[in-house]
Parts: sequence; structure tokens; C-alpha cells
Amino acid sequence: MPGLFTPAKARGSWPARRPGLLAWLLCLGLLPGSLWAAPPTPQAERVASAAPITLTDDLGHTVTLAAPARRIVTLLPSHTETVCALQACDRLVGTDRWSDWPAPVRALPKLGGLDDLDVEALVRLRPDVVIAARSHRALARLQALGVKVVALEPQTHADLRRSLDVVAALLGTPQAGAQAWAGIEAALQQAAARVPSAWRSRAVYVEVGSEPYAAGPGSFVGQTLQALGLGNAIPAALGPFPKLNPEFVVRAQPALVLAQTRAAAEMPRRPGWAALQALRTGAVCAFEPARWDLLVRPGPRLGEGAMAVADCLAGLPGAGR
Repeated sequence: MPGLFTPAKARGSWPARRPGLLAWLLCLGLLPGSLWAAPPTPQAERVASAAPITLTDDLGHTVTLAAPARRIVTLLPSHTETVCALQACDRLVGTDRWSDWPAPVRALPKLGGLDDLDVEALVRLRPDVVIAARSHRALARLQALGVKVVALEPQTHADLRRSLDVVAALLGTPQAGAQAWAGIEAALQQAAARVPSAWRSRAVYVEVGSEPYAAGPGSFVGQTLQALGLGNAIPAALGPFPKLNPEFVVRAQPALVLAQTRAAAEMPRRPGWAALQALRTGAVCAFEPARWDLLVRPGPRLGEGAMAVADCLAGLPGAGR
């Protein structure tokens, strides 16, 4: 049998070479109700009037604003959701093309993606700050034009916690980040409690791209599985999102498969994959795109994504308790 994976492609910088898939992974989801609707506390309102604000982004750059940001452009869906989770949707004046949650942001000007940002249109929006991925190709150009840019690219749960804190600081409500994270942690615990004991520690294969790319233990998705008490069929040594030889998945024989609905439907037709026990027994959690975003977007709806997985597991044949 040939090599089970291609080391050069299984590690490292594949997302940088595949910006479309990276954008999806970073979108590649917040607890329903409370975090969106809770009014700011009097203390938060007082803090919001404080100035100036100085912070350090994920590139190590120091960014200073004379006052809390009132006009914000976000260039990742997870950033858009974070701003809204922190009760500042009304401060958004533009987003990337993929931002679609919550519903009101769909009406905002869409400025492109990682590779085709409409810089002129963005500048015309006169943002106080732009929140973008640190890998965004337009960062240098925006900075050269005098646009304030904060580079944030959450790839782990710890990164998400830091992003919440940084965005909360930009908004002038620094305590709001910790409050949002506390809600996310509570939702993760609730989801973990719903996972049937029969599934705990079982190996899971999460397909994030059909070539196939998988979510390893070190990825944001992998950490969510761990928080639910699940295992991962992918060795950590392969990296967070390795490209696998399809034979690797067959030999790994994961107990459970997680994927988008379309990918899950075509898996049995792949050469050799009919031998996967998980497919034969129906141990598959298949998600429509909007629900899939809850799991793969490294944003404040993390708890809701975990609950979606727990609900699927509870409904699988033989789940028991």
C-alpha cells in the first residue's frame, strides 16, 4: 500500500495555498438569545466613553485608537459574528462577502474575500478600524493608505478567547470579552453533558475538504471534539488540517464521520470507502452548510456548534446513555 498521506501537503501552509478553503474554514459559529440580546451594563457604557485605546494584534503590531471604534469593517465571518456577539452590530459598516450571520449583516456592503478585496470601496466607508485575518493579502496596502488594521486570526479556542478580548477592547467595553467567553464555556459544558457515554473517547473523522482534508486534534474543530469528550482519528503530528491519502481514512476506521451533507452523501462512492464501518452502520453526522458553519467557524457560536454535534450523537443508532 502506498504512503498513507503526503507529508508536504499534510502539514504546514496548505491554507495559505488554498485561500478559498481557508476562508471557508475560518468562517471556516454564540449562544442563542442571551449573548445577542443582553443590553450593555452601566459599567460597560461608562467604559465605552474612555479613550485612547492601545492594543497588540496577532502580528505583534501595536494599534492605537483615539476613541472606541464606531465604524468597523470586518473581513472574516468569525470577526463579524464576534462584533455582533459583543453587542456592536450597529457599528459595522462593511464586511467580507462570506459574512452572513446574524441576518442584519447580510444587508451591509460586501467588500470581497481574502484575494479580491475592493480596497477603494473599503476606504470610502471611512472605517475607524478594519479587523482582518493576519494572512489577508491586502493588509500592507490598507496600512499604506492610513487605514487602522487589527489582524486577528483565531485558529484555536485560546485564540478565540483572545480575539473576544481584543475586539471588546476596540469597542471600549473590555469586560465584555470575558463575559462572552464565560457563556461559550457554559454552552460547551452543557453540550459535553449531552454526549452519550457510548461515544466518549471514540475516534472521529471530520472532513473539512473533499480531497480529503481533515480536522486534526490541534485545530479549532479538533479542540471542540476534545471538549465534548471525543477522540480524533487523525494523529496530532499531521498538523491541524492535513491533506490525507484516502487510504489513510479507510485504514484508520473512525467510529464516527462528521462532514457537510454533500460530502457525506458521496463518501460511499469513493474507492475503498464502502469498507468504512462508520458509513456502513450510519455513524455519520451530516450537516447542511449553515449548520456546518457553527462547527467550523472559529467564532462565538462555538457552543452552538458543539451542541449540534452532541444532538447528532444522541440521535445515532445505539447511542444509549
